[in-house]
Amino acid sequence: MTIKQALIKGVTVLKLEKISTPKLKARLLLQYVLKKPRQYLIVYDNQKLTEKEEQDYLEYIELLTQGEPIEHITHQKEFMKLNFYVDENVLIPRQDTEVLVEEVMNIAKKIRAKKILDLCTGSGAIAVSLAKYLENIQLTALDISGKALDIAIANAKNNHVQDKITFVESNLFQDLGQEKYDIIVSNPPYIRRKELEMLDREVRKEPRLALDGGEDGLDFYRNIMDKGYEYLKYGGYICLEIGYDQKEEVMQIIKDKKQYIDTYCKKDLYDNDRVIVTRLG
Repeated sequence: MTIKQALIKGVTVLKLEKISTPKLKARLLLQYVLKKPRQYLIVYDNQKLTEKEEQDYLEYIELLTQGEPIEHITHQKEFMKLNFYVDENVLIPRQDTEVLVEEVMNIAKKIRAKKILDLCTGSGAIAVSLAKYLENIQLTALDISGKALDIAIANAKNNHVQDKITFVESNLFQDLGQEKYDIIVSNPPYIRRKELEMLDREVRKEPRLALDGGEDGLDFYRNIMDKGYEYLKYGGYICLEIGYDQKEEVMQIIKDKKQYIDTYCKKDLYDNDRVIVTRLG
């Protein structure tokens, strides 16, 4: 089987199983198997695969048809133009979350932030990106999952920002200490519990711990707003990713707390409400 034939077969199988973006996924899998860039597949499309390469490729295609995310096979995900290792222990970073990171960067530059706290860091995508693109910054990144933190630490090292991030295993603020921060950022679990089983097959392969936001999806927002002000410098910001339909509910949680002012919401690239920002005042 040649590279060209392998791609055609992969796309055909994925289309039959109604897997999204079949051409892209077939190509990325073959690049992963061959350890070659996209251009190589185009120039050498008549090159024959070895028996092992063909076998591995078809096995990976089969895994995709069973709902396995491609990122769990290749262990690669690009986020904020950086490369991240991911596996079944962490949420796969989404493009939507880049809106959150960019907003935090804008605020950090405006207020000349020195310390940022990232709650529910997972793969470390948010903390690592902020450490990479902001100067004179120190981050604390925490997660309840030790396995997730191991991955976040590896991603910090791979992106050469390990000296700018302190990693803490903690259930939100529980084991954090008393330090105060200029900005608290979080992309917490926010899926309503009853909706977990209705998610796409690929999403259901991701850790439930990173998805389950409680009965109404708002547990983490309540906890963050209840305690967050204790860990903020006066005038400090809290920046949160939200579900597309959670704006009014999260806004109300913030309003009920009284400590916060200047709350606003930003939309993602698909015009969904995605980021809520508030300030201690």
